Amino acid sequence: MTSNHSANPTHLRSHIFHGLAPGPRLLVTGAVHGNETCGTRAITQLLEEIDKGQLSIERGTVTFVPITNPLAYQRKQRMGDRNLNRNMAPSAIPQDFEDRIANVLCPLLDAHDVLLDLHSFHTGGAPFVMIGPQNNTGALEPFSHAAEEMQLALHTGPHRIVEGWLDTYARGVQRRVAAAANGGGTRAQSLVTDTNYGVGTTEYMRSRGGYGVTLECGQHDDPQAVQVARHAILQTLGLLGLIAQKPSPEPMEREILRLVDVVDREHAGDTFAREWRSFDAVKAGEAIGTRDGGAAIDAPADGFIVFPNPRGEVGQEWFYFAQRRV
Repeated sequence: MTSNHSANPTHLRSHIFHGLAPGPRLLVTGAVHGNETCGTRAITQLLEEIDKGQLSIERGTVTFVPITNPLAYQRKQRMGDRNLNRNMAPSAIPQDFEDRIANVLCPLLDAHDVLLDLHSFHTGGAPFVMIGPQNNTGALEPFSHAAEEMQLALHTGPHRIVEGWLDTYARGVQRRVAAAANGGGTRAQSLVTDTNYGVGTTEYMRSRGGYGVTLECGQHDDPQAVQVARHAILQTLGLLGLIAQKPSPEPMEREILRLVDVVDREHAGDTFAREWRSFDAVKAGEAIGTRDGGAAIDAPADGFIVFPNPRGEVGQEWFYFAQRRV
């Protein structure tokens, strides 16, 4: 009998540990994007330590999902059929591999109180952690756990905290809808113009009454990113009381930035003015890039470049613009 190793994965693996005393329910995810493997490696290390008795889960529940998108991981790329960390919702009629994963992952998120989602990024730059909105009762992202989420973010390790994800995405979706008015109706286009497009793991978690953070542990290939992920997992376990070890104190230094815009790559010929790193500072009017037709893209104000992706797909995010929280 022969096996087809190139076939799409057929299951999602999770590892669940129940402490013998009551406590919160934590979900830790790695490789939501298949080429972001620092979380996978850190989780694997800690699973071995739990099995050897070197780390004990004493309270509550922790579930580890080392490879959240097994198709993208198998292909060693960001996505399988599409970006799992966008349009996160159950699908009555799944259209692609990520829809099928979401149908398993969403109930898993529903069953937990807190999420630690471990990622990495394309270009150079220091680790940072992303949080959700302030407490509010608005229509876009109502929320009531801002204090707990900030405490979790501060304990993960990085001093830099970034907010403003979903409302920035809402503005980006509005622009895509306007640009697509005269275009075709492809699956990819329907996804990026969906009002749910900005919803990923943490946004879904908040919509279900929980809270969580996205930790960007460093550049994809930086070995130190694994240690950043490992430290964050142990800090979270300690903060929530799932292990006996207390977390290290919050960093004294902190910087809070707010995403204010997302700029899409409109053509394969769009180019950056230089090799940007996340959180490179720019002055108002400074050149960021050039469109294929020659139009300049300049900084609208003093701020910072976030998630620059020189290999970004046409019609998807190219970079973000952030400013200090006022």
